[in-house]
Amino acid sequence: MTSGDLTRRNLLRTGGVLAAGATINLLPEVAFAAPSTDAAGATGTTEQTKTVTGTFTPSIADWYYLPVQVPRGVNQIDVVYSYDKPAVPAGTRGNACDIGMFGPEGHQLGNERGFRGWSGGFRDRFSISASEATPGYLAGPITPGTWHVILGPYTVAPQGLNYQVTITLHFGPQGKPFKPNPAPLTAPARQRGKSWYRGDAHLHTVHSDGRRTPPELVAAARAAGLDFMVSTDHNTSSSALQWGDHATDDLLILNGEEVTTRSGHWPAIGLPAGKWIDWRYRAGDPSDFRRFTEQVHKVGGLVTAAHPFANCFGCSYEFAYEIADLVEIWNGPWTDEDQQAVNHWDGLLRAGQFIPAIGNSDAHNPEQTVALPHTVVYADNLRREALLAGLKAGRSWLAESSAVNLSFTASADGRTAGIGERLKAEIGTPVTVEVAVSGVPGTTVTILDQLGKEYTETVPETGSATIRWTTYPRYSRWVRVEVRRASGGPNTTVPNAMVAMTNPIFLGQD
Repeated sequence: MTSGDLTRRNLLRTGGVLAAGATINLLPEVAFAAPSTDAAGATGTTEQTKTVTGTFTPSIADWYYLPVQVPRGVNQIDVVYSYDKPAVPAGTRGNACDIGMFGPEGHQLGNERGFRGWSGGFRDRFSISASEATPGYLAGPITPGTWHVILGPYTVAPQGLNYQVTITLHFGPQGKPFKPNPAPLTAPARQRGKSWYRGDAHLHTVHSDGRRTPPELVAAARAAGLDFMVSTDHNTSSSALQWGDHATDDLLILNGEEVTTRSGHWPAIGLPAGKWIDWRYRAGDPSDFRRFTEQVHKVGGLVTAAHPFANCFGCSYEFAYEIADLVEIWNGPWTDEDQQAVNHWDGLLRAGQFIPAIGNSDAHNPEQTVALPHTVVYADNLRREALLAGLKAGRSWLAESSAVNLSFTASADGRTAGIGERLKAEIGTPVTVEVAVSGVPGTTVTILDQLGKEYTETVPETGSATIRWTTYPRYSRWVRVEVRRASGGPNTTVPNAMVAMTNPIFLGQD
């Protein structure tokens, strides 16, 4: 069976539906016949297979939907796909195509009930049944109706992208229903009441394009000295339904999703177990972005602008910053892209737009270090609501490892404010800024305000230091701290690499 060449010109001929503000690009339907049964009602058919081939040209849309008519009696769907990867000249993008699945409940934008899984370009096959599903997909009954395989031509070579999709339906009784087991809401062994808690809020498993299994990620997070972690697999909620199988009493596991669009990535963190956020829009559709960020906020989650200057197609953040709750200015080992993010974030801060900074490892593979970096947040307790409140308020600082410790305060007239807080003082009142660090040998500590670097001291070889500097609200609207290592260090070859940094303390009456 062949779907033929697809361009925007012939979309309508193949079932494409073009509507204001939305495009639903349908490929030719794949129909399966209901199996015949004998007088006792038994079916003699155990499976049926059909294959579709076609071509995407470079001038195509982001998403295509392959309708699959699933008859009664099916208990498992298997999908295998492939596409060619012709050689392309240097500087030209080659072929890459993502894949996922929607059930008969629908595949319209935002249809959470219809979503049945996503693996992007990480897998070439998946299976779904009532009892189990390939990681990234949701187990559940195979109900009759029109299912849709979603194909996302991520990049297309000048020669075009030739694809093949094979669908196999298995017939028989539905298996035992899958029972979700979300993560516990507490981690009592790490609970310290009001305290500073370390967490990595951008992590991946085999449920998307990571190579760590859930128990392997838990082990890595515990070894890194974290109090909490956020699972943020790309475009799917499947792992959130299984974290209870791997949870421990000394690590709080929060749910999230790295919403991976063609205009950038924005992790939604602190979602209820099983909550899925749609990703099928671009920055040119601002109402769609706002619609889904509002969904995140409605359920108590936060929106992160991830790795804003990542140098890969669809990775850099192109959406409105003012809608985000957090900006991930440090992602993995320190690079020039992180410095660009800090510069941009600092520019927003100077312009009066404070979006708290966050740092995460974005670790995918065992070779990538969990908690390099991570965020240390002050919270009333080690629970989802308290941690998210601390992050949203900017009561946090960033560190390359749990060996790094930092405290930062500003004081005047007997009053003291900490990170993310405001110290109310008249413009002529002297303000004493104090920074204490440990675990940071070979570094320098710099205090900055809206004018840039104001005061720097070198940390002795002991790795510990206490630095004080005096300013006035007349001159400094806010102050923040950076700890850097001139040599780069063991985790990066980039000089002047970040080791720790804080969100600001604000000075003045308002």
